[in-house]
Amino acid sequence: MTLLSHTIMIVNGNSTETGSIKTVLEPAGYRLLTAGRALSALDTARNTGVDFFLTDINLPDMTGRELATTLRAEKRFQRTPIIALVDRDDIETDDLNLAAGIDGVIKRPLNMEALALYVEFYLNGGTHPQTDRRRIDAARERYAQSLVKNLEARIRELEEKNAVLRQVDRLKDDFIQLSAHELRTPLNLLTGYGRLLADDPSLKTLMAYDGDVQELITGLVEGIDRMQRSIEDILTVSRIMTQRVELNVTRVDPTAIIQRVLQEFENAIQARGITMQVEMHHAPEAMWADGGLLHMTLANLVSNAIKYTPNHGTVSLTVWQNGRQVYFSVRDTGVGIDPTNHEKIFERMHISHSIDLHMSSKTAFGGGGLGLGLAICRGIIEAHGGKIIVKSPGHNPDTLPGSEFVVLLPLVAQTGIKVTEPLSTNPSTM
Repeated sequence: MTLLSHTIMIVNGNSTETGSIKTVLEPAGYRLLTAGRALSALDTARNTGVDFFLTDINLPDMTGRELATTLRAEKRFQRTPIIALVDRDDIETDDLNLAAGIDGVIKRPLNMEALALYVEFYLNGGTHPQTDRRRIDAARERYAQSLVKNLEARIRELEEKNAVLRQVDRLKDDFIQLSAHELRTPLNLLTGYGRLLADDPSLKTLMAYDGDVQELITGLVEGIDRMQRSIEDILTVSRIMTQRVELNVTRVDPTAIIQRVLQEFENAIQARGITMQVEMHHAPEAMWADGGLLHMTLANLVSNAIKYTPNHGTVSLTVWQNGRQVYFSVRDTGVGIDPTNHEKIFERMHISHSIDLHMSSKTAFGGGGLGLGLAICRGIIEAHGGKIIVKSPGHNPDTLPGSEFVVLLPLVAQTGIKVTEPLSTNPSTM
């Protein structure tokens, strides 16, 4: 008698054959799951539970025998019927299948009229005809040897593919760096000419009377500046990822750096109605760091806070010293970050939204960029011997749980130091 509540997993790369099997077993009341690869079948079975496996021997990622061996290693599937679809049925094949943990076989071409009966037979405790135990032991030894041989071949294949991937990765990084350097020269020329146009007395007069001319010149200069910043970001993240970062460590005033960052975003903050709260009373008078890269880090964090905070929200920036450590905190009242993405957001080229909806902006709500900002931040911070963490209970554009990025830096940069002036000041007395 068929038990209609059973769940059957069909593991078969042949979708046509799988479809034919479904037309027989679905009307019999079975719940059917399908997978074209062994690993997909394993994931599904572990998550949902399976009462019966019907698997092809030849699968794209593992053999049906390897799948059976993997299933038998898990307590929940040790007694689950596993039946193999085979192209030939002989003593050698039967012995290897039994040695691997397969209960029985169904030979192709499939007899669809008898298929449901086969399934019912094995579900009700039916077993493959008994065979000689010594043959099974010998087959088990041959199967173990084949597993080792296959494993070695796959490891060698993976090593070869990894070597190719590493080479491609190096070529990509070198190409990105070379391309960015090549783009720098014409962009520098465009920047210079754009500034000359903007500062030309006659054009200034014309701009004062003609709003269209002013908009054209302003748009030209701002567009070139954005292109330059993008190129610099690409170069910076490329150096970080290829471990070519060389810090230009000097004695810097963190308060002055923060003031420059705030001045950079002053117009955007006012335009968006953002409340900016700043606390620098406990900031150190000075620290040893790369001032330019520290500015870039804080600017990226403030930019992100503005981008992901709706109009009239609040962004808080705090800096304080604790012993020989300096902390920077950038907190917002924005949409927040899902905990599952707390590590992913620091990966280069990570973009949290669809590319089709991408809007390039450093300050517009929901604006995007190249997905390099946080990767740059972490690379710079780690090059100084520090670390960055993100705190956010989750992502919700309605309740706005907000996010906080905390940067911890040593008072004196610990790694990659290239000091450009004597360390005459005792950091402990700064």
